[in-house]
Amino acid sequence: MSAITTHVLDTALGRPARGVPVRLSRIAPDQAVVAVADTDVDGRVADLGPDQAEPGTYQLRFDVAAYCAATGQDCFFPEVTVTFTVTDARHHHVPLLLSPFAYSTYRGS
Repeated sequence: MSAITTHVLDTALGRPARGVPVRLSRIAPDQAVVAVADTDVDGRVADLGPDQAEPGTYQLRFDVAAYCAATGQDCFFPEVTVTFTVTDARHHHVPLLLSPFAYSTYRGS
């Protein structure tokens, strides 16, 4: 299992957000794209990068515009970027709750 995973829920439609393009990058101490994937039928990306994440600052970029176009929804935020810090070897789950005019995220388990 990847050390970093995500899950996107479409709160406007009340279902998982399938097909959201997601990019995981490490931005500090160096900059590098770690993985690129699309959310699955359950809105999840379980295989997003290595089994062990090195300490550093990471960024998840969600291509909301592509998802909204595919689902016929309005899109105020064309992308959502979540930046977070990995300091230990624990699993890091970063969910995204998404609607056309709002989003929220949290440290999941």
